[in-house]
Amino acid sequence: MPRLKPEKLHVRFMTGSTPEGPIVPRRYTLTHSDRTGDLYLTIGPDYNHDQLKGIYARLMRDEVLGEWKEVGDSYLLEIYVHVSGGRVIGSAKWRNKILHREMPLVLEGITYAEEYLLRKHPVLEDADIRVHFQSHQEKYNTTEDFGTVKDYRHFAR
Repeated sequence: MPRLKPEKLHVRFMTGSTPEGPIVPRRYTLTHSDRTGDLYLTIGPDYNHDQLKGIYARLMRDEVLGEWKEVGDSYLLEIYVHVSGGRVIGSAKWRNKILHREMPLVLEGITYAEEYLLRKHPVLEDADIRVHFQSHQEKYNTTEDFGTVKDYRHFAR
């Protein structure tokens, strides 16, 4: 069952990316507001470093970064989240639990925002999603498979 509320997703394309491409390089920077529940997704050839500069973003470290990679004749969507290390708010156990719980919402947001890209390049529907939970604690420093892109496409525009 979808959790995304499309009206809460705000998407911005950086110079060098359009709704239809290119696939590589194509990177995602996703942040959110705890107060409003809004999601802010920037799509571009690089990560949106300006989006990560605020004091809140630097303390919370709850941003989600992602990118497409070519693997032979197919593609892979790589996602990176910060569980622990450095100055962050919350224990690794708590952050790991929240990041796992919210990952389907994140992936729904990305696939919703990328409707035109996915229509133009249907091969991306079958792309595997690999999520890197990054932590200085070995227990939480994991890489996990999260299915395929089509598993998170609940909305058609």
